[in-house]
Amino acid sequence: MHPVHDIELPADLTEFVPSVIEIPRGSHLKYEVDKPTGLLRLDRVLYSAVHYPANYGFIPRTYADDGDALDILVLMQEPVAPLTIVRGRAIGGLRMVDDKGGDDKIVAVCVDDPAFAHYQDMGELPPHVLRELQRFFRDYKLLEEKRVDVEDFYDRKRAHEVIAAARAAYDGGEGREGQQKRD
Repeated sequence: MHPVHDIELPADLTEFVPSVIEIPRGSHLKYEVDKPTGLLRLDRVLYSAVHYPANYGFIPRTYADDGDALDILVLMQEPVAPLTIVRGRAIGGLRMVDDKGGDDKIVAVCVDDPAFAHYQDMGELPPHVLRELQRFFRDYKLLEEKRVDVEDFYDRKRAHEVIAAARAAYDGGEGREGQQKRD
């Protein structure tokens, strides 16, 4: 089983999306799913004195502007082991531009965590949580001397549009078959 290609998405993605966690909240390690094998590999240890502010991973069967599956941050009480599937409700997102181009980060809450399941939109989150998320993406590549431009957060409606576009790109040929042609 390959976590990018073999996890089914529900027809209606507004209630939740299956999110494959690569990096637990609080980690300084940047893991990524290896595209050919589906195994987890260490990409790097973060250069800056920051840690991931949420469980971080991707939405299976999506294809984003950076050539990878669409990124997702799942807010919840506990860090989650890598390669765990978490049901996350998209409540907004954040667009950034780095050396690979545009890179959306969907912000979600774990629907199975009673401390976060009630949130429906970004504006309901404590302001400090939003500042932490935005600050992390501004700082995490700073000591690598890589350019990162972080835009403002967008709402749930826009997040669903971004997810739908990434799903359509995957279904339209950028998915497994497209990846095999590029490798």
